[in-house]
Amino acid sequence: MEIKLHDAELKVMDVIWSEGTVSAKHIYETLKERFGYSRSATYTLIKRCIDKGAIERIEPGFLCEALVQKEEAQELATRELINKLYDGSADKLVASILGKRDLPHEEIERLRKIVRDWEE
Repeated sequence: MEIKLHDAELKVMDVIWSEGTVSAKHIYETLKERFGYSRSATYTLIKRCIDKGAIERIEPGFLCEALVQKEEAQELATRELINKLYDGSADKLVASILGKRDLPHEEIERLRKIVRDWEE
């Protein structure tokens, strides 16, 4: 099942993905520090993630555990980006990235390695 997460929901998920199972209070404190989110806004976002099935609420203590892996969310967001901005054509996305003349040599080499690994 694909779960579409919006930007603010992804910020909640990023806290969980980077730190593991954490309390809702910890998510609030982290998002307040990073982005100035209010307590009510943060808890609303957490509830939306729970309602979508992206987070499991564990009691006692209102702990939040990710039910969606970061890679799954990235894959869905990438497909949506390709469909929305590149007419569903991944090669247009890659051409756009490669057309950027100021890519560091290390990034170009990583891209070459990805293509070589994929071909094998």
